[in-house]
Amino acid sequence: MMAWLWLSCFLFPTLMVSVAANVAPVFSGNMTRVNLPEDLPVGAEAFWLVAQDRDQDPLTYGISGQFAYFFTVTPATGEVKLASPLDYETLYLFAITISVSDGSPGLSYLQVQKEMHVIVEDRNDNAPVFQNTGFSTKINETLPVGSLVFSVVAKDPDSESAGAVVYSIQAVIPSTGDSQHLFRILPNGSIILNGNLSYNNKSAFYQLELEACDSGGIYNNSFITQCSSPVFLSISVVDQPDLDPQFIREFYSASVAEDAPQGTPVLKVEAVDSDRGINSQMIYSISNSTRPGLFDIRPDGVITVNGSLDREQLLEEDEEVKVQVTATETHQNIYGQDAKVSIWVTLRVTDVNDHKPEFYNCSLPACTFTPQDTQVNFTGYVDEHASTRIPIDDLTMVVYDPDKGSNGTFLLSTRGPDAEAFSVSPERAAGSVDVQVLVRAPALVDYERQTVMLVQVRGALGCRGVRSTGALVPMLLLFPCLQVVATDSVSGNFSVALVTIHIRDVNDHRPTFTHSLYNLSISENSPDGTVVTNSIHAFDPDTGDGGRITYSLLPGNGADVFEVDPDSGTVTVRNSELLDREKEAVYYLTLQATDGGKLSTSTTLHIILLDVNDNPPVVTGSYNIFVQEEEGNVFVTIQAHDNDQPDTNNSHLHFSLLPGPYSHNFSVDPDKGILRNQGPLDREAIEPALGGQIVLTVLVADCGVPVLSTEVNITINVEDINDNLPVFNQSIYSFSVKERDPGELVGVLKAWDADQTEANNRISFSLSGSGANNFVLRGSMLEAGWAEGRLWLPSDVSLDYETQPFFNLTVSAENPDPQGREATAEILVAVEDVNDEPPTLDSASLRGVRVAENGSQHGLVAEVVARDVDTMAQLEIQLVNVICTKAGVNVGSLCRGWFSVSANGSVFINQSEAIDYETCDLVTLVVRACDLTTDLRFQAYSDNGSLAITIEDTNDNKPYFLPDNKTFVIIPELVVPNQQVASVQAKDDDSGNNGAILFSIFQVDFIAKDGTTTPFQGFFRVSTSLEANVFIGNIELVTNLDSTLQGTYQVTVQARDRPSVGPAQEAIITLNLFTVDQSYRVRLQFSMNKEEVGANVEEITAALIQATRTTVYVVSIQDIESMTRARGRSYLDAYFVFSNGSALTLDELSVMIRNDQDSLTRLLQLGLVVLGSQESQESDLPKLLSSVIIGLGVALLLVIVIMTVALVCTRKSYHRKLRAMKAAKEARRTAAGVMPSASAIPGTNMYTTERANPMLNLPTKDLNFESLSSSSDLDHMSLNSLDDNSVDLEKDKQETKKEPLHSPVEPDTEPLGAVLSGRKVDTDGQQELSFTNAGLDTTDL
Repeated sequence: MMAWLWLSCFLFPTLMVSVAANVAPVFSGNMTRVNLPEDLPVGAEAFWLVAQDRDQDPLTYGISGQFAYFFTVTPATGEVKLASPLDYETLYLFAITISVSDGSPGLSYLQVQKEMHVIVEDRNDNAPVFQNTGFSTKINETLPVGSLVFSVVAKDPDSESAGAVVYSIQAVIPSTGDSQHLFRILPNGSIILNGNLSYNNKSAFYQLELEACDSGGIYNNSFITQCSSPVFLSISVVDQPDLDPQFIREFYSASVAEDAPQGTPVLKVEAVDSDRGINSQMIYSISNSTRPGLFDIRPDGVITVNGSLDREQLLEEDEEVKVQVTATETHQNIYGQDAKVSIWVTLRVTDVNDHKPEFYNCSLPACTFTPQDTQVNFTGYVDEHASTRIPIDDLTMVVYDPDKGSNGTFLLSTRGPDAEAFSVSPERAAGSVDVQVLVRAPALVDYERQTVMLVQVRGALGCRGVRSTGALVPMLLLFPCLQVVATDSVSGNFSVALVTIHIRDVNDHRPTFTHSLYNLSISENSPDGTVVTNSIHAFDPDTGDGGRITYSLLPGNGADVFEVDPDSGTVTVRNSELLDREKEAVYYLTLQATDGGKLSTSTTLHIILLDVNDNPPVVTGSYNIFVQEEEGNVFVTIQAHDNDQPDTNNSHLHFSLLPGPYSHNFSVDPDKGILRNQGPLDREAIEPALGGQIVLTVLVADCGVPVLSTEVNITINVEDINDNLPVFNQSIYSFSVKERDPGELVGVLKAWDADQTEANNRISFSLSGSGANNFVLRGSMLEAGWAEGRLWLPSDVSLDYETQPFFNLTVSAENPDPQGREATAEILVAVEDVNDEPPTLDSASLRGVRVAENGSQHGLVAEVVARDVDTMAQLEIQLVNVICTKAGVNVGSLCRGWFSVSANGSVFINQSEAIDYETCDLVTLVVRACDLTTDLRFQAYSDNGSLAITIEDTNDNKPYFLPDNKTFVIIPELVVPNQQVASVQAKDDDSGNNGAILFSIFQVDFIAKDGTTTPFQGFFRVSTSLEANVFIGNIELVTNLDSTLQGTYQVTVQARDRPSVGPAQEAIITLNLFTVDQSYRVRLQFSMNKEEVGANVEEITAALIQATRTTVYVVSIQDIESMTRARGRSYLDAYFVFSNGSALTLDELSVMIRNDQDSLTRLLQLGLVVLGSQESQESDLPKLLSSVIIGLGVALLLVIVIMTVALVCTRKSYHRKLRAMKAAKEARRTAAGVMPSASAIPGTNMYTTERANPMLNLPTKDLNFESLSSSSDLDHMSLNSLDDNSVDLEKDKQETKKEPLHSPVEPDTEPLGAVLSGRKVDTDGQQELSFTNAGLDTTDL
């Protein structure tokens, strides 16, 4: 019983090994999905099922599931063909279950199932289909261009470009030139009006042939475009009242007699509606007329006579009346206006004989033939005895008959008692004509023969002629009235005009004077135009021009002195300047009279000039007398005469002294003209400007009427003597002068000497007194005895107000007086203070101030104070510059307008809201003081001073996060608590605590891949640090994360400042932390150990990054256990993560590395041998274990049978091997050969000489017997029972003992074969026949 127990314990591991050896097949890694085009033909190859089985067992493939009917599979090969058509539009994605099973004999087969997704790829197998096929619409003809007409929709179930529908208009019916582009269709199916419609001019109906095509796609391996069946859109154009009506004729005209009664129809007009689809009724009216009121129009369009017609009143309008007829539709148009049209109608008025000829006083063509212009009385003129057919002058007569043609023809004739003397021309005319009355009998036209005549005029009309007197109508005779008759040639109606003819007289008499000599006189002083005589006339009995007399003076003595009026005969003085009795006392003139006919006669005029007092007295000689003042006397006789008639009052003279400034000092004798002085003369009493000269005027006059006189000037020169002292114009002079002004004029003083000559009035000045040496007095002579002294400062002397503000000086004036007398005056000089010192700024007022930013302060912030030692200083503070700095760096002119400085030094906040600490923390106002009254020669400005205004920060800025394009990825198996997983950066433009930021975790949510959101609290924390003025928030993990969760952690971080005063400000940002689970962990095997891989990890990572463009996270680097059969010696586990949080799988990594040959070459150089682990290439271990457990459960039922069979088999094998040993022994005895130099280890195929395995080439340091199960199942069975049963071959044993311990190991040949192959060849040279059985292997013996 114990033997069976030990046997069971021995066989159970053997059974476990046997069951575990049947490894389940594995599908290839790409057996997860397949893409198939929907146009794949039925029966065509769809794809292949590919699986691997380590046992090399035959595989059987199958497909199952709801959609397995689409395919047929060849079980042995895995070829899958399409069994049912695919349709992307019906089912574009479905799953099938693929299976593979091996066929291990004697054991239950292992089946592997896997879900495969079939993605149906769309093909262009559908044409677009319009949703409706019957389209019709109505549109107004006034629809604006660009308006929507209709919308169609066509759908194509295909995808992408094969489903993108493109609409087109294939044809437009009616097919005319303007209709082809009348409509257009948009990509969305909207049909747009592309041109103007017209119900009348174009078409009232359109039919569009529409087609919808896709944008093309692949179908049956060709690129095709599918189009729908054409559909037709019927468009009816609705007429709109948008057109004005039209008259059916372009021109209307008619004629009507001028005597037509009112209401007579003349013409009918007709208009129709241009909108044929509406056809509104018309309303007719006359809207305008050249003769309003003459015509009217009835509702039916008939024009009738409405007033009295008169063709003769229409002559200027060509006997036509034009009326504008307007036709208006009864309904308004679409614009709310009356639709109407107008046309001018011409109505011609025909003539009837309804007028008689009439006379007009005018000349053609400038005649206006109106009733009020008709005339019956005319006047004309003619010379007596005028020749035959001479027309009457000034007679403008026109006869006019307004009738037309024969109705307007008339006859002209003369009647009356004097008709024989005159005739009329023409005697027959039509319409209008100028009429002339001509002289027929000149003898009857006699002005002197007939004075009075009475004429009878027909119709009790008449006139009488009266011979006029010379005073009323000279040279005219009123001839008897002449009747001119105009008779209508058709109707016999006539008109009569009365013509009055005036007979003009002819000159036939000479003028005559009553005397041949006339004695006349005139004063010699007569002015121009003085009448010498107006009573001398000549007489002529003729009238008119023949009796008009013209007077003239014939050339001779006095013709240039006198003149005569040509009409009246009055003789007057022509040039009075030539009248002078003293030169010419008598004149003789010839006066001539001439009439209009150039007949003349003459008479003599004797003119005597009468004397008048016209010559003033004449003084002979000049008078210039010198006399010394005080002692000299004057005695002068004035010589004069008069040229007038002697011994008359006109020539008697009288002397007198005219009043003057100094005339009272002199006298003159009135008859003799002797001049004398009346007392001593004083030179100083004479006006200085006169230079000592006294001019007296003596008047010499005659006694005539009027009195004539002559003035004579007598000059008396009074000589000067030195008899006066100088005198100052002021007793005290007050001057002022500015300090520090050398060479300046201090003042001017004047003195005067009354003497009139330069020798006696010359003045010199001298200066004395304290400080007189600081001044220079320069004298100069002025006119009229005046002298001027100018007080100057020397060019090298300047006064100082602070040293001596006043000077008291004395000035003296003297002239060359023999007695040495002089005059003095006092000079007071005040020194004026000059504003010569620059102002200074008070340093205490420039102490820095602080101002809070952002509108926190207003108004006055500082007072700048300036001082000036000058007395009249007027100071103002000026802003020179503004310096804006931030942290000691000049920031330009940002703060220039923040503050202002007034003239009084007040510094105000100018732009409180603009003050910003973040842009400028120090404002330096550069100021200076300016003395507005400083002398221009001196510095007016103080040195510049600086007022520093420190800007105090307020918490007016929120923290803000700095942009960062980083993507944060969390690999749960890599991160550990307290490890940083993300970071944020933020700044606050405030300073101090206002800008100090504290980060906190505001909220954490986990968003799974299915979209569900789960709040997480306590998993993350954030620490705050400061680096280079940037606050950094490092987000750290608090606890381990669940590596099975797949999704994104949304971490909301809050940045909050910490102001000392006021509320804090904050900002938040949300970070996405993408998780990468363990399914994306990839193993790479290397041929080097982990130390060498670790040394090259940077190069390996760089090559992987270049190939994948991902971030590589290395998890670990480890050596592979030596007992495994992996090709590599170490492995590197890593994750390959994109910036968006997605990661690469092993397959994707393999593809990307293979696609980048440079990276692949570099990785191979760095020792990469395998992508993925050995375990990933084997079957799923859990499934394998499950299969083994199920197999063991079945095997335990048969364990006893199996153990019995195993024991029997073992015994038979043992006996077989013993027989083999005996056979070998016999063979060695007969065959030549050498046995292996070293004995084998019993129960193994290992040799102890070199401790090497010739088959596996493994080192003997570790035999690893248990790992050699792949060579033979019998390797695990102990054959120790043979150790004591080795064949005793003494000879061989002895030879073996003689061999060295460490001899080379020869190949371990199969013993029996070696023996047989070493048999000797027989003497005949033939080798014995032998066979080698490969199934019989005695090596393990």
